[in-house]
Amino acid sequence: MFAVQFDRFGSPDVLTMGEIPEAHAGPGHIRIAVRAAGVSPVDLAIRAGTSPSAKQLKLPHIPGVDAAGVVDEVGEGVTDVAIGDEVFGTVEIARLGGASAEFAVLAFWAHRPATMPTTEAGAGGSSIETATRVLDLLDIRDGMTLLIDGAAGGVGSVAVQLAIARGARVVGTAGANNQEFLAELGAIPTTYGAGLPERVRALVDTPIEAALDVAGRGSLSELIDVTGSADAVVTIADFGASALGVRISMGELAGQAGGKHGLAVAAALFEEGRFHIPVEAAFPFERAAEAHALAAEGPRRGKIVLTAPIV
Repeated sequence: MFAVQFDRFGSPDVLTMGEIPEAHAGPGHIRIAVRAAGVSPVDLAIRAGTSPSAKQLKLPHIPGVDAAGVVDEVGEGVTDVAIGDEVFGTVEIARLGGASAEFAVLAFWAHRPATMPTTEAGAGGSSIETATRVLDLLDIRDGMTLLIDGAAGGVGSVAVQLAIARGARVVGTAGANNQEFLAELGAIPTTYGAGLPERVRALVDTPIEAALDVAGRGSLSELIDVTGSADAVVTIADFGASALGVRISMGELAGQAGGKHGLAVAAALFEEGRFHIPVEAAFPFERAAEAHALAAEGPRRGKIVLTAPIV
């Protein structure tokens, strides 16, 4: 099968298109003919060799953990999909990749709504899982007020919408050029940086009951200040958090509860017109190096996606 791959760590230029043995669905998994695959921060770190997880990889490696496409193999024990179904989801996280290929094996999935663009579906799996996981960890419920630091990117923009769907009020931070974007998502927007507690208190007249750090910009002390407790703060991006008593959400690989049940919730919300997956740009597989370079430039407005040739 054809696949985006790299045989050495480095800049986006190490990415090439080539042939690689086909993957097949084992028990509890499905295989899809890929139509679109997301580009996530973990893909960039693994390709560059800066992630500790990169040391365990066997090269060549196929990047990508999120994909959407058509089911063409169903593993033993799987009963909720059939060959020909349109789905989106995520590969087995322990594999650290495999989605940017002609075929990909998914470990969890949901049916793609007929009106959801394939590019959105291909970008959504891990962002939805992560956002669901942290909202569950923070026990976000109707009537609560949540602060999301880094609300315009792939996970942040999804977390804003899922929190609002739970009935929460959301304050989100982003750069100056993304303030209108956050407002369109339904958040109360403000900017990053020093003075965040004062800006937030000027915006809302109710207590901030929980805070999520997506950005990893060293804001945890300020988030503790805003909420009044380290127990009310969760990060997915600042791995020095434990020194401040802040929880780090790393998912099932770390033995924590996962959020894969959120995929079906997000699909239902999409059909109700209450959710979408922001996509900043889409590139064909052959331009994967350009996609990775753009993704590395800085804060995103949603996700970057690769689209597969249809054979």
